[in-house]
Amino acid sequence: MTTDVIVVGAGTMGSMALWRAARRGAAVVGLDQFPPGHDRGSGHGESRVTRTAYYEGPEYVPLVQAALPLWRELEVEAGAELLTMTGGLMIGRPDSEVVAGAQRSARVHGLLCELLGPAEAAARFPQHVLAADEVALWEEGAGVLRPERAIRAAADRAVALGADLVTGVRVTTVESDAGGVRVRAGGAEYRGRHAIVCAGPWLGRLLPGLGLPLEVERQVMTWFPARDPAAFAPDRFPIFMHDRPGEAAYGLPTLDGATVKVGIHHGGRSVDPDALDRAVTEADTAPAASFVAELLPGLTPIPSRSAVCMYTNTPDGHFVIGRAGAPNVTVVSACSGHGFKFAPILGEIAADLALDGRTPHDVAGFSPGRFSRSGRALPD
Repeated sequence: MTTDVIVVGAGTMGSMALWRAARRGAAVVGLDQFPPGHDRGSGHGESRVTRTAYYEGPEYVPLVQAALPLWRELEVEAGAELLTMTGGLMIGRPDSEVVAGAQRSARVHGLLCELLGPAEAAARFPQHVLAADEVALWEEGAGVLRPERAIRAAADRAVALGADLVTGVRVTTVESDAGGVRVRAGGAEYRGRHAIVCAGPWLGRLLPGLGLPLEVERQVMTWFPARDPAAFAPDRFPIFMHDRPGEAAYGLPTLDGATVKVGIHHGGRSVDPDALDRAVTEADTAPAASFVAELLPGLTPIPSRSAVCMYTNTPDGHFVIGRAGAPNVTVVSACSGHGFKFAPILGEIAADLALDGRTPHDVAGFSPGRFSRSGRALPD
């Protein structure tokens, strides 16, 4: 089969790349070892955070802002609710990475934010306990995304627009030559003009020649019962990140009317994505339970359920987007645990690069070529 674009992986980024490329009328084929919306990788867990005052760097803010109308566009096309705006709280000491970084992005881009001291934060958001030296930065442009639902919606829309989606096949090689690309999967060979590789935790194994210094990290997501679920509803309990020395926790409002999801950001261990231990132990949930017991008194610190997912991390914590050592192969992956909110705009960028050879969005800082063979980021 010869096509315009072959998308390797139809998860978070791949489903969006399929949708955006198919929407332009391109002939597109997607390949994945699992069906869309699966729980084997990184794009699951009922809910994901979106936020605009981005502590990881102001360079992300235009991408978040560009993603929002695409989320709404997908909602309309799919007829499904995918995004609920709740506002957000970045909690910590004033000089903490989360608070200071979010304030910096807010200043650079003129975002609507408000800095609350401990007493004011307690009055407006009594679900949280703040230390005397902590503050809470409230921002308007934050909310909750539904990951499984969104991935399935994008994949379904791509197919409705003419894309072919083949699941149950594992891609083993992606090769490039002057005539295009050859992708082998499930005993078949697919040929196309361009490949977009969105392999997530399997990226390093699939494209070893790139020499990307990736680490796959096991993450545990945990849900805790709410004593008064109404107090943790989306209209009363914004998404939050709470940055304390040695630990950063995050949480989202209840979506099931009974439990609240809380997790420790980057609190896992390195794993092989094909040998991921999905059995959750008390030791796995203990850090989140301890956080809940101390700082979220409205929740029962005994988890009612849990799940395992994976982060694919780069040494500098930033994304990998761009040419993968050949002009007709693009990588969109390795989002280091904070990429889901960007999915539709990164899918658009992938379609730009595959079909036009360029994109109007600034992703130069995410180039795969920024890493040296030693595994460290090259100097600016």
